[in-house]
Amino acid sequence: MDELPVLKLYNTLTREKVEFRPIDPQNVRMYVCGPTVYDFAHIGNARPVIVFDVLYRLLRHVYGEANVTYARNITDVDDKINARALRDFPDLPLNDAIRAVTEKTETQFLDDAKALGCLEPTHQPRATDNIAEMIEIIEKLIARRHAYVAGGEVLFDTKSMADYGQLSKRPLDEQQAGARIAVEAHKKNPQDFVLWKLSSDNEPGWESPWGRGRPGWHIECSAMSERYLGQTFDIHGGGLDLIFPHHENEIAQSRCAHGTAVMANVWMHNGFLQVEGRKMSKSDGNFVTIQELLHTETFGGRKWPGAVLRLAMLMTHYREPIDFSIKRLEEAERLLAKWPASELVDVAPDATVLAALADDLNTVAAVQAIHALAQAANADPDALATFAASAALLGVLPKPAQIDEAVASAVEAVVAMRLEMLKAKNFAEADRIRDDLLAKGIQLKDGKDPATGERVTTWEVKR
Repeated sequence: MDELPVLKLYNTLTREKVEFRPIDPQNVRMYVCGPTVYDFAHIGNARPVIVFDVLYRLLRHVYGEANVTYARNITDVDDKINARALRDFPDLPLNDAIRAVTEKTETQFLDDAKALGCLEPTHQPRATDNIAEMIEIIEKLIARRHAYVAGGEVLFDTKSMADYGQLSKRPLDEQQAGARIAVEAHKKNPQDFVLWKLSSDNEPGWESPWGRGRPGWHIECSAMSERYLGQTFDIHGGGLDLIFPHHENEIAQSRCAHGTAVMANVWMHNGFLQVEGRKMSKSDGNFVTIQELLHTETFGGRKWPGAVLRLAMLMTHYREPIDFSIKRLEEAERLLAKWPASELVDVAPDATVLAALADDLNTVAAVQAIHALAQAANADPDALATFAASAALLGVLPKPAQIDEAVASAVEAVVAMRLEMLKAKNFAEADRIRDDLLAKGIQLKDGKDPATGERVTTWEVKR
């Protein structure tokens, strides 16, 4: 393999772009916060899914497919999920009801991710399958005097950690209490956050040393990342909105429970997403799900292929805000239409594309380089393999269209008819047949048989 470029990533923890050095090059580990599956994922949820899929592909290329572990969790216990379960499945036991709600939406999310061209992570743990691991961490925090029981809750004592707030760089006295839990008088400090909360009779719950209850939001990811990646791992990713309080509190829990200096060495965050220049919200009527984009005419009066949605995302650098617009989708579609369809073969990606991605996932430069490769491949078939390897690294390789045997036989019959028209010098009819096939996505190429010199026609399906 050709010499690989040095991989540099922007680390939110240090606020600088640095060379990535894995703890163990034979065991590179990445964790990304996944969706809360109470409803279908919206297009904003798709951005981290796509961004960290590109990073996963790059890490696999650099370190070897077998040497990279990627965990992306499923949050399936949450107040919104609880409410939906009570509404939709009032006759089921509470824990079964939340499972019924989340299995449907999780399946849809996984289908959406696949449609967007994303590889499956190595592990996709559910929060509710890791309750025992959460309880174990909480017990360690209590034993180490970083947590306390009060008011029917177990809370993390933020003042017990001298450098709490390193990720967000927010002084403790300026921080507000964590999301999802209101400030209560029983807290030692307003910034303390819930690790375990007792459940009422109409709320799902699990048995614990502190009574039947359910976990706080932050403890879930600390438990799942440790189970699948270890107490300290290489990369933790997610959206910019998760820096505080979620990721800040993950760090606090994990470090204090295990006595480690860091939870993850590199913290990466993708920028916010707007739709047509406005913050996405249901009240403004510009809230759009991945499902709606793929399968309905909700956005721009038409459906959008997953490859177009993916490319549109990658045409903006992951740390920059993105305006998700019809204009951007149309631009991505026009670009993709110029890229040749190809099967992937075992060749190295182009060095320029690799260098762009190695520079903190500069997908903007990578797309530009891949487009130049596409132009070269359109002119020279020998360049097709390098284009395909490079486009596949970004997850946007156009695949040759599939056609069944019956249709193929029908096309062959029409092509044979056209050859007869050419032999009879009925060029007008031959041209009509050619143009009719092209309008249906089938392109003809005329040539000569090198052995006999006779006219032959080949055909291929164009996207």
